[in-house]
Amino acid sequence: MSSDYEIYKEKMRKTIDAVLSQFASVRAGRANPAVLDKITIEYYGAPTPIHQVASIASPDPRTLTIQPWDASCLKLIEKAIQTSDLGINPQNDGKIIRLIFPQLTEERRKELVKLVNKYAEEGRIAIRNIRRAALEDFKNMKKKSEITEDDYKNCEKDLQKLTDDFIKEIDNITDKKEKELFEL
Repeated sequence: MSSDYEIYKEKMRKTIDAVLSQFASVRAGRANPAVLDKITIEYYGAPTPIHQVASIASPDPRTLTIQPWDASCLKLIEKAIQTSDLGINPQNDGKIIRLIFPQLTEERRKELVKLVNKYAEEGRIAIRNIRRAALEDFKNMKKKSEITEDDYKNCEKDLQKLTDDFIKEIDNITDKKEKELFEL
């Protein structure tokens, strides 16, 4: 029985990791290489993340530098950044691309908070869906007489506690990210 819980617990943990990954890609006014994670370039016919074709550094809190290992990628990276939803115009000096992150305006902070809340809600929904699937599985086990009615009720109660714990964790990391957006 406990191995069944571990499966669902692991799925919920992966959901939290996915939410954290999405939060990392939200530009918080500070230069963070994670904002480039979702941007890809067409490199030798395959979509390739920027971090796989270039070194990314942060020489100061407001700047990212991208230095491709293959100079032919420079224009591709620049174009990919321009067409992305990053909202920063890359500066290309022929060897390195610089991204200078401006101070966040109050309006932009509010937009980012809405985005963070959207990601958090998607995470909460995913966790509830995992709970629903788990309950279905346990209900089927009860129908097949693999578990008793009491076991099913205990499973239901334990799954609800697990769900509540993970949703509380999403709420905590959401609050932390919102504070981070307004502290800058």
